[in-house]
Amino acid sequence: MSLDEALRQIAEQAGVNHYGVADLRSAHEAVRNQGGDEIAMYPLAVTVGVDLLHPLVDLLPEGSETGSIMYKHYVYNVVNSRLDSLISQLAGRIQQEGFAAFPVPASTRTDNEKIAAFFSHKLAAHCAGLGWIGKSCLLITRSAGPRVRWGSILTNAPLVPTGSPMKERCGSCQECVDACPVHAFTGESFREEDPRETRFDAGKCDRYFASLREQGKEAVCGMCVYACPYGKRAAEKIELP
Repeated sequence: MSLDEALRQIAEQAGVNHYGVADLRSAHEAVRNQGGDEIAMYPLAVTVGVDLLHPLVDLLPEGSETGSIMYKHYVYNVVNSRLDSLISQLAGRIQQEGFAAFPVPASTRTDNEKIAAFFSHKLAAHCAGLGWIGKSCLLITRSAGPRVRWGSILTNAPLVPTGSPMKERCGSCQECVDACPVHAFTGESFREEDPRETRFDAGKCDRYFASLREQGKEAVCGMCVYACPYGKRAAEKIELP
């Protein structure tokens, strides 16, 4: 069994919904600008994604404390933990084969000034052909919209890329832009040469979450995740009680 086959099998047995291998060389400058030379030296990334449970996402517009607590626990605790465990397992297998593997946590901010991690999961998934980056700056998949959490492993293993960046399919849709309670999105479509600030003011989100915490509420929003029509169409396929 090849390393490509072994990694995919491990991911599938762990129950992930999305698996890909990204060739990062075309995005080298973006990777270096975000994480530095020690991150940009890896030519490939393995990316895995887990779909969120639609009934929890669909509670978000109600703004209930129960819905916020459930969403935060499941998305930020349970799913992130699943992803981190799988990332560790995949990275270990890559290293056993004699190649470098650098795990990227599912959700860890490393730069408070930029309000960002040292590597973009959505960039990896985009380069692997698993979706496109929408006006919400989230990775949009055809099967679940943005209702996915991601994890990545940077590596120099000789893996076969699973695809190439997918063309944006949001068109004139502005649902995520209109749904944002703090108007953090400009409505501009993703272009590789543009900085994130062209599309998204991360500071507005950060201050909104801080204000929720000051009020003693759960720091949860997710309206851009909820509002995307691709995610809503996926939710409509689920049989509800």
